[in-house]
Amino acid sequence: MKQLIVTADDFGAAEAVNDAVQRCHENGILTAASLMVSGAAAADAVRRAKALPSLRLGLHLVLVEGKPVLPATDVPDLVDASGNFCTDMARAGAAMFFLPKVRRQLEAEIEAQFSAFSATGLSLDHVNAHKHFHLHPTIAGLIVKIGKRYGVRGARVPLEPQDILGAIEHHAASGVVALTAPFARALRGRFKRAGIAAPDQVFGLAWSGNMNAARLAGLITHLPDGLSEIYMHPATGDYPGCAPGYEYRAEMAALTDPRMAGLIHAGDIRLGGFGDFPVQ
Repeated sequence: MKQLIVTADDFGAAEAVNDAVQRCHENGILTAASLMVSGAAAADAVRRAKALPSLRLGLHLVLVEGKPVLPATDVPDLVDASGNFCTDMARAGAAMFFLPKVRRQLEAEIEAQFSAFSATGLSLDHVNAHKHFHLHPTIAGLIVKIGKRYGVRGARVPLEPQDILGAIEHHAASGVVALTAPFARALRGRFKRAGIAAPDQVFGLAWSGNMNAARLAGLITHLPDGLSEIYMHPATGDYPGCAPGYEYRAEMAALTDPRMAGLIHAGDIRLGGFGDFPVQ
């Protein structure tokens, strides 16, 4: 059986993202979105989500390249002089792992982001983290500890089958994939033991920000059995803080391309969110 979650990340980052998410759900194949609760347009995203009851909403934890929910004075070791999270993930990750005071601040911030999501009144379908920072074992452990209290149903594990990508277009092996795969497998095991659903495979890493219609159609056509997640970054255009080189409009066009629904039907693929599929 083929089951598919199609997720938009960075919901709440800007109205350009929110507008695209709404269009891609109403007129395309988007089934889920991950909310940045401290994003500049989070309130607008929540308003739209409440008018889209079939859109599955999750928490997009931001612990790098963004602003904390807590005052900067409460998390001084997580932020820089401007009050933004540090951008050096290696340095921040080491501090989170080795320094108890940093771990306490990290736990407080993760709790605050879950609490902020809960305060919206939206049902929590899943959790993931910006830049896949939940691969960090300390962050992963806190997600399990805190997320279970908030009823989290599923979580992303960034394991992308390279053979599927190669069947769609020429694809060179990635050193990053080889480096992160052991952490991702450990993360999957941790989530499974906690009763948190994780997809069997995730697509969106290699082509992040460049998931055009041809690539999306190829993934749907070659989708393996089991639970898959395809995550994307649709937007109606560039916005403050957006990633350079990302083809936001092309991703929105791919998600609303009418051919995709036909491919999903032809492949006998069931669409939904994490909560729509039983935990294995």
